[in-house]
Amino acid sequence: MPAPIKPLYTDEHLAGLPVKGGYRLRGLEMTRTETFTDAAFAFAVTLLVVSIDAIPTNFDELLNAIKGIPAFAFSFALLLNFWAGHWKWSRRFGLEDWPSVLLSLLLVFLILCYVYPLKFLSSLFMHWISGGRISGSATLQSPGELHAIFAIYGAGFVMLCLVLAALNLHALRLGDRLRLDPVERISTRSEVGAWLILAAVGMLSVLLALLTPVTRFILPGWAYALLWPIMHVYGVLSGRRIEAVKKSLAPPA
Repeated sequence: MPAPIKPLYTDEHLAGLPVKGGYRLRGLEMTRTETFTDAAFAFAVTLLVVSIDAIPTNFDELLNAIKGIPAFAFSFALLLNFWAGHWKWSRRFGLEDWPSVLLSLLLVFLILCYVYPLKFLSSLFMHWISGGRISGSATLQSPGELHAIFAIYGAGFVMLCLVLAALNLHALRLGDRLRLDPVERISTRSEVGAWLILAAVGMLSVLLALLTPVTRFILPGWAYALLWPIMHVYGVLSGRRIEAVKKSLAPPA
């Protein structure tokens, strides 16, 4: 007979945990892995800022540096999305077993590799939407190079999303030990699905970058425009499923 599953939490411990977003927060105390991950994200943000050898020394250079702020803000917002994904996972589950540590370290590695393609593409994007008024440090020699940067960026985006999906899936597999209730389980499944949808759209962009003619150099970027309607619909459907589970658990009137 298989050994009985030993829960990580007692009834008394779970009853004393604060609840946020339908989850009992099992990870209120920061682990060493989370601390290291937060530090790595902070370092990645510093890599987005103007390098130390490019500190403005006159007014014109200062204006050029200021023009880079929109690209920095755009890059920062995208990094924040991945940081928030790991932060929520840490607070909800408080895991620090070997799979969690290894996946978190992989996330750190990918973020540090992802930051330069992100900075480069953000600079190009801001230059494009501003009609050239916001000049960036990134330059291209041909449309083919833009397809290449979309493929590189998309590969990093896909892998980051898959790691966060894997972290949540790992927590779901430990649901009995974590004593996840039905609402927490369906919410975690929805979280896994959300990251997989993001990864699928990123993969679509990569395929468009690799397979479409270079004359359609903007097409891989437009793939990400699908995210808003898809995630909106998915969020509505997931919310309905969660509410249905809550109603099924509610005591009869």
